[in-house]
Amino acid sequence: MFNITPELIKQVAFYGFSTLSILAAIMVISSKHSVRAALFLVLTFVSTSAVWLILESEFLAITLVLVYVGAVMVLFLFVVMMLDVDKAKKSALFTRYLPVGLFIGSSIIAALIFIVTLDTFKLIPIPEPRLEGYSHIVTLGELLYSDYLLPFELAGVILLVAIIAAITLTFRGTKRSRKQNPALQVKVNKSDRLKIISFDK
Repeated sequence: MFNITPELIKQVAFYGFSTLSILAAIMVISSKHSVRAALFLVLTFVSTSAVWLILESEFLAITLVLVYVGAVMVLFLFVVMMLDVDKAKKSALFTRYLPVGLFIGSSIIAALIFIVTLDTFKLIPIPEPRLEGYSHIVTLGELLYSDYLLPFELAGVILLVAIIAAITLTFRGTKRSRKQNPALQVKVNKSDRLKIISFDK
């Protein structure tokens, strides 16, 4: 009789969510409708967070759901639904860059087949359960601020420069000043703001 163990359930869940994330990622790039592609990307994030949860990376799993699914993807959906995409122009660009896409895609598939067919390639085993009292957040913090301190700080600086550049590009070319003068606001009288009109005359 087939014996169902917790390890077997973890294996099935791990490879099931991994396959789901791969299929959803393929649907993201193959879907013609932008909203459907964004929804498939949400499914990719959720299935990937489930994989991380099985691997006992709870902090990364909940961060992926809250930040990317809860914030970034909602912004993507708003932008996609508000933009009026010209389908004819989009199909023309797709036909124009199709050879480059086929070349890159076939190269990636060939590299994956080469790696999978190697003798050293093995299925990723589920890690052993952590000891009681283990904190993934503490371990991640120790790695970020000890071994990977310089890359972490560089990533923060790059993001800061990107934010400043985006703000600069937004305000570039604006002729109207958005500054307020508190002195003029204090001197305003009620007659300057309110005008009573009588309709009896």
